[in-house]
Amino acid sequence: MANMNNLTTLIKRLEAATSRLEDMVPTITDQSASTNGVASLPESGLTAPRADVRDGPTSSQTQLAMAPLPPAIDDFDALINGDVKTFVNMSEEIGGLVAEQSAAVLRAFAAERKFLIVTTKAKKPDIQSPVYMEVLKDLQSTMGVVNDIREANRASPLFGHLTTVSEGINVLTWVAIEAKPVDTITETLSSAQFWGNRVIKEYKEKDQTHVQWVQTFYRIFTSLAGYVKQHYPSGLTWNPDGIDPLQATEEVNNSSQSSARSPPPQSSAGGPPPPPPLPNFNNTPAPPPMPPNGVSTSRSPADMGAVFDEISRGEAVTSKLRKVDPSHQTHKNPSLRAGSAVPAGPVRSDSSSSRGKSPIPGTKPKPESMRTKKPPKKELEGNKWLIENYDSNPSSGMLEIRAEIQHSILISRCTKTTIRVIGKANAISLDNCTAVSLIIDSLVSAVDVIKSPKFEMQVLGTLPTIMLDQVDGAAVYLSRDSLGTEVFTSKCTGVNVNLPPLEEEEGDYEERALPEQMKHVVRDGVVISEIVEHAG
Repeated sequence: MANMNNLTTLIKRLEAATSRLEDMVPTITDQSASTNGVASLPESGLTAPRADVRDGPTSSQTQLAMAPLPPAIDDFDALINGDVKTFVNMSEEIGGLVAEQSAAVLRAFAAERKFLIVTTKAKKPDIQSPVYMEVLKDLQSTMGVVNDIREANRASPLFGHLTTVSEGINVLTWVAIEAKPVDTITETLSSAQFWGNRVIKEYKEKDQTHVQWVQTFYRIFTSLAGYVKQHYPSGLTWNPDGIDPLQATEEVNNSSQSSARSPPPQSSAGGPPPPPPLPNFNNTPAPPPMPPNGVSTSRSPADMGAVFDEISRGEAVTSKLRKVDPSHQTHKNPSLRAGSAVPAGPVRSDSSSSRGKSPIPGTKPKPESMRTKKPPKKELEGNKWLIENYDSNPSSGMLEIRAEIQHSILISRCTKTTIRVIGKANAISLDNCTAVSLIIDSLVSAVDVIKSPKFEMQVLGTLPTIMLDQVDGAAVYLSRDSLGTEVFTSKCTGVNVNLPPLEEEEGDYEERALPEQMKHVVRDGVVISEIVEHAG
């Protein structure tokens, strides 16, 4: 009798363990509503929701969804459902990172579609305002994802594919170009072709799928250029009688979300509903409900036995692992520790690999209208004044800084601003500014100006040194006390020094241009540099 009790207890424990294992099996969810995380766009415009859908969008959202779209949006939908979808399908045939990046490209085109709808409903905001940047935020973020995939997988054998798309996604910035946006599309295509043609050259003898993939990507540029020529030949147009851009953006986002939440209509050709459960006359427990899609999550005893058999195989589990070659083991080759990746294999010495490679074109900077505008900043941190992001003078006039002898002043990314430094400071540095005027009393050290065109400065007291680097156009006004100032220039053009009258109290400044042309001669083995003087 005791043995029977022990056997019953053991059976109950086994049943409990089996039940826990069955609960650990994940339920397969339905993912047929989206592809690569991107909801499919309608074939033409926005589809009107069904009137009999319960818990659907509100009446205002329904009217917005049912409103007919302009022809420009319909044609953009045709471009997405045509060439862009074809490119995505070709990318899925290659798979891996290429398919993942193509899904990000599809999301970027969907974000630009929303932006185009906003332009048909809203007034044009100031391109330098935070409102404009807020409307462009989704487009910028989705374009950034495409580039991030390339940057995170530089060691991938498909890096050429990823770079082709990363260079080409900048074509979507045509919406920020106010005149001739087609030129931007042509220039971006040239950047993408640098890498795309290399992919064609590498795979034309090995796999035609990759060649067709590149050509499919090129067709997007051709179709987009034709679309822009037809609808926006002189730049993007807005609705002069429209609503606020942020309000239009919110309406478009709400319309998209409500359309995504609406269930698809049931087909009239579908089968009848499932029959009700059969009546239970013998009080036996009802069977458990079926999970979604009719996929059962329970495992048969044979399946669970196979799981335990796999676990109990011991060393046979690792029998199929590849053995690492000693030449690729870092603990045996200290030279490999200095690099970030193990070499893929021996380098071929054929003629194609020994030829010099063409230089990689630099990444084009974003247009000024798509750069995030930061707020102005004027702060004293320790002994450093930080002056940043001023665009034009403040309402009070010029920007004044009361400095002391231990203070250094750093001025960066300012435009059309007049800065007055009151008192004797230590040093001033000006970097990446445009049309900035600087008025100073005296300095202990020097003024250092870097990459700041149209620069002007007036010295009221003393100044030991002025250093100009890559400055295009500068005017320096010295006082009688600062005539001993040393001026150093490098890669500068159009630099003029204005000298005060020596005798008269009231008189005109005398302008002296600093030389730009130099002559270099080798004499007795020594290079001698002389200023080029123009007579007459």
